[in-house]
Amino acid sequence: MKHSLLYCLAAASLTLSFFYDRTPADDTTASAPVLAEASLFPSWTPDMPVPPADDYTAASSRDSLAYNYYAQTLGLKLDFDENKALLRTVTDWLGTPYRYGSSTRRGTDCSGFVSRVFQEVYGITLQRSSRSMFQNVKRISKTEMEEGDLVFFRRGPGQPIYHVGIYLKDGKFAHSATSRGVTISSLQQGYYNRNFYAAGRVETN
Repeated sequence: MKHSLLYCLAAASLTLSFFYDRTPADDTTASAPVLAEASLFPSWTPDMPVPPADDYTAASSRDSLAYNYYAQTLGLKLDFDENKALLRTVTDWLGTPYRYGSSTRRGTDCSGFVSRVFQEVYGITLQRSSRSMFQNVKRISKTEMEEGDLVFFRRGPGQPIYHVGIYLKDGKFAHSATSRGVTISSLQQGYYNRNFYAAGRVETN
C-alpha cells in the first residue's frame, strides 16, 4: 500500500514537470494570433516603421487644423467648407497698421486692403477707391451676403461712401480701420451698424 502511494506521487510529479517544462515556442495556441496578425500585412515586418496615413486622411487633418486656427484667430464659427485662401489671406494681413493711400503690409487703407486681398485670393483687380468699388459691384441685400462680398459705409443720407470691408460670415467683416489697422469687426457694433450703407458682390464672370 505504501509503495503504491509512492508510485502515484512519482507519476503525478512527472506529469506536472512535463507541462511546466514546455517553452512558449511549443505553445501553438499562443503563436496562432501572431501568425494571423502578420498575415494581414505580409510585406510589413516588426523592424519597419508603421505605414503613414493615406494622403486623404493627412490632408483632412491639415485642413481641420487650419480651419480651427482661422476660427480662433478671426473669431468665427466655421463650417470647414469656407474659402480657405480668403481666411488665410485675411489672417496674414491682421494687425497691418492703417496708412492712407497705401496698400502694403507696412500699412494700408481700407480700399488698399480690399484690393490686395481680391488680387491675392481671386486674381481680380478692383478699382482703388471705395466709391469706385461700389460703382462696379452688384448690389445685394444684407440678408444675401456671403463670404467675399463687400460692405460699404457712409455717415448719413446723401453722404459719400467713405469705407469698405470684406464680409466673412456671421455678421463679421475684415477691414482696415483708421484706429486699429486691419482687423475683424461686427456689423452689429453700434458705429458700423449706424453707418452701414450697402453690400455688393464682385462679379467674376
